[in-house]
Amino acid sequence: MMRSAPSGTRKVKLYLSLGSNQGDRRRNLEDALSCLNIDLKTPYKAVSSFIETEPWGFESDEKFLNAVALYELDLPENYNAEAEGLMILEICKDIERRMGRTGSPEYDETGERIYRSRPIDIDILLLGDDRIDCEELTVPHKHMYERDFVMIPLKEINDKL
Repeated sequence: MMRSAPSGTRKVKLYLSLGSNQGDRRRNLEDALSCLNIDLKTPYKAVSSFIETEPWGFESDEKFLNAVALYELDLPENYNAEAEGLMILEICKDIERRMGRTGSPEYDETGERIYRSRPIDIDILLLGDDRIDCEELTVPHKHMYERDFVMIPLKEINDKL
């Protein structure tokens, strides 16, 4: 039996991209999903297959294992997308830190992001139909359409629904 959203709330689909290229990559993805289930206070509704991919935006001998997860959040009817997105971002960054990711994002002299190997990376792809564009967060994720490691698992999930 499907649970309905509590009165005054609505279900909002949250799509997250997960990637790992250090350590036990499969275990890292599974652990991140477990942490997300706890911290988001709901189990994921769907998760894609784990796919192995080349690093994007940098060179490394270590390939990535990637997946996309779908969560359905019960949010107030009139929720503030930016505030909600920033709270979700903080959850994702906290999980990354707990799982051993260190350092802050780095940028080159032109302002382009410098990417490095990491035990876990969690990105917010979509939050319902909302658009967020602030210094800390852009939703939809600004590079998602350029990345097969995002679009292939995202399509897989949506084809199942």
